[in-house]
Amino acid sequence: MLEVRDLCVSYGRVEALHGASLRVDAGSIVTVIGPNGAGKTTMLAAIIGLLARGRGEVRFLGQDASGLEVERMVECGMGLVPESRALFGGLSVADNLLLGAFARHRTGARDHAAAMERVFDLFPRLKERRTQEAGTLSGGERQMLALGRALMAQPRLLLLDEPSLGLAPQIVREIFRIIGELRSSGVSILLVEQNARAALQVADHGYVLENGRITLEGPAADLARNPRVIESYLGLGRGR
Repeated sequence: MLEVRDLCVSYGRVEALHGASLRVDAGSIVTVIGPNGAGKTTMLAAIIGLLARGRGEVRFLGQDASGLEVERMVECGMGLVPESRALFGGLSVADNLLLGAFARHRTGARDHAAAMERVFDLFPRLKERRTQEAGTLSGGERQMLALGRALMAQPRLLLLDEPSLGLAPQIVREIFRIIGELRSSGVSILLVEQNARAALQVADHGYVLENGRITLEGPAADLARNPRVIESYLGLGRGR
């Protein structure tokens, strides 16, 4: 589904990502954990084309996507839910969702109504609030809307940046339950997450990113038992 080889990203003269490599197989959840400032968000932004990729290669669905900009990556089947959620607060829930279908609409698809119903099946609360302005939603509802908007593009691969950030434990459990359901529906997921314990529980494979470098990788269950990971990221159930 996705293969990243030796990806480097710089801000000016400062290299924030140093030769990072990872892969996401079809139908899997892969998580990247690591301390704050390690380069996790930078990596997601570079993969989807929001940041200029320095050196390295990004292959998506078997094709070289290293030179593609974000609009083309979305059209090819990749979606991003950013940490900021980036909703249009003055627009209704329904209108925010419709904006998520714009890329498909531009290429001639007219299936946004069916896509919205699928989102509402996943998030009944959004259906109840479909006419409500996004800016008046709770934190958990805004995260659900951000996920739902990304799903409107019917992605093959979804990049999730800190989906549990700032949410109450009960809502976090609901978000991770939905992430598991998305995999069952055929959506592959690359998950950057500050809650390392929850991330490793839901993921198939994991990577540890520290100071812009991948320092550990392996099956998520193995990483959860790794003494170094336990000491650094699981002691307090946090991943940042």
